[in-house]
Amino acid sequence: MTSPTDTSISAQFEKVGPFVTEAMERLGVPGAAVGIFYDGQEYTAGFGVTNLNHPLPVTDETLFLIASISKTFTATTTMRLVDQGLVDLDTPIKTYLPELQLKDPEATEKATLRHVFTHHGGWTGDYFGDFGRGDDALAKNVADMVNLEQLTPLGETFSYNNAGYALAARIVEVKTGKPYETAVKELVLDPLGMEHTFYFPEDAMTYRVAAGHQVHFDGRPTEVVRPWGWPRTSAALGGLITNVKDLLRYARFQMGDGSWTDKNGKKIQLLKPETVQYMQSKQSDGGSMTEAVGIAWMLRQAGEVRLIGHGGAAHCQMSILQIAPDQQFAVCVTTNASIGTNLCGEIVKFSLETFLGVSEGEAEHLQLDSELLSSYTGQYEAVLGKLVVELREGQLYLQSLPARPFPSADFMPPTPPEVRLAFTGPDQVVSLDYPSKGGKGDFLRDKDGAIVWFRLGGRIHRKINS
Repeated sequence: MTSPTDTSISAQFEKVGPFVTEAMERLGVPGAAVGIFYDGQEYTAGFGVTNLNHPLPVTDETLFLIASISKTFTATTTMRLVDQGLVDLDTPIKTYLPELQLKDPEATEKATLRHVFTHHGGWTGDYFGDFGRGDDALAKNVADMVNLEQLTPLGETFSYNNAGYALAARIVEVKTGKPYETAVKELVLDPLGMEHTFYFPEDAMTYRVAAGHQVHFDGRPTEVVRPWGWPRTSAALGGLITNVKDLLRYARFQMGDGSWTDKNGKKIQLLKPETVQYMQSKQSDGGSMTEAVGIAWMLRQAGEVRLIGHGGAAHCQMSILQIAPDQQFAVCVTTNASIGTNLCGEIVKFSLETFLGVSEGEAEHLQLDSELLSSYTGQYEAVLGKLVVELREGQLYLQSLPARPFPSADFMPPTPPEVRLAFTGPDQVVSLDYPSKGGKGDFLRDKDGAIVWFRLGGRIHRKINS
């Protein structure tokens, strides 16, 4: 790690705007907001427009759907209950939800919140049931999880699991006696003064709100995505609506000792200091998605800098929050385009280089012969779609084929362009091409050495033919 070349924090902040503007224009992102906290100083700004059909300038107060970053709020809320002795991470979920029935008997009896927060449940993860807007929605969702296939044995394999967060949210409801959204508001949002953070679209609609946009790969014009929100049952896994100012406030809390000074100057202890540290420490491997997983947090190392963070992707609103607790540094990005993930990644990389002097190099690519490469070819299937891996002239190619509407029943994702794959280690690959350039995957084998899964985007896809 090297020191930033320009020691003036304000001068470093001034570099952000031009970089973001150029990247947005190059990638075709209509709108974005950026927040950076470093050395006790804060930078927030908006760029572009909220909605191509009804454009308003994006500001640092514009609300975006932050999708899966919401998972860290569910975990933080749950850990408040852990600190109070109401919940334990290693007690079977069935202790708190006696009615729980999963398809796999062992998972039913032994699944814990630790399995949920580290994505080791093993059941189908991309399940987004819609049981209406009533306060019984989560209970109905949990009851319906009996139909989810158990893909891998409980606790054995990391596979990104949205569905498990309904279990955590339902436990929050049972232990607080309140709807999940109310509990999060009272236990986390209100104490932190996050006054512009919401779960329900009707609470957000009187503010300036961004709409997601699908950027097409075939030359068609970029279009606004509808509908806008999630089912209520998805609140815990991805339902929060917020702005970068509130998100930086949350990041500052996560870099501290679990305490916060409220607007009246009163210091309140939301989490024990050791609980904050525990959430940010390695609990399990992170598959190809990240180096390790804490309690909901995705953990990785950038040079000498320890990073915790989470990304979000829903309704073509892509976001990221990255925190370097030891350096008291945080960066958050919210975008309103399907390729916003690319913008998020570029801004995070730029910010780490500019403020912390960290340059992340690319892994060296391995050269494999055609016979070995051919063993990876075939079709791999998961709930949301199929992956086709082909070998042509010594090069592996990946084609992703969406199989169903996502994230709502009204929106069918377009088929992305085919990309080349390169190997960075045994059974480990990286995408070389837009729009998934830099995305990582790995192939998983059975005890006999045969490839049975292709894990991409953190999700396992079963091999169905060669």
